[in-house]
Amino acid sequence: MATPGRALPQPTPETQHFWDGTKANQLLLQRCDECSKVYFPPRPFCPVCASRKVSITKASGKAKLHSYVIHHRPVPGFTPPYAIAVVELDEGPRMMTNIVECEQTPEKLVLDMAVEVVFEPQTDTITLPLFRPAPTPSAKG
Repeated sequence: MATPGRALPQPTPETQHFWDGTKANQLLLQRCDECSKVYFPPRPFCPVCASRKVSITKASGKAKLHSYVIHHRPVPGFTPPYAIAVVELDEGPRMMTNIVECEQTPEKLVLDMAVEVVFEPQTDTITLPLFRPAPTPSAKG
């Protein structure tokens, strides 16, 4: 559960579907019905063509580590060091997150490494999507 003091998002009518999805262990994105662009963060219109004809789609939860910083100073709700990261989802959008279940060092946090979503409940209504290194396929021999 939540580490005391961590700031949590406040769902809005435009983002409620996303938070309902994370609570159900699903990463939900929006797709434009006009131009097919998949996007994040949630909003009521497509950021490419401005169409309001959008659908909700379930993401695979797979991504690559695009960028990160390792934060070493104490911040309420976090134990340093911890990674503040941007991951690029297989569906295309990028999202800011934290990398978990991994040493928080440059040797372990390799750009373009495969990561997967994990869901961490914070309260009865907020579950955060975090990312961990994806298991590597076993070599067959």
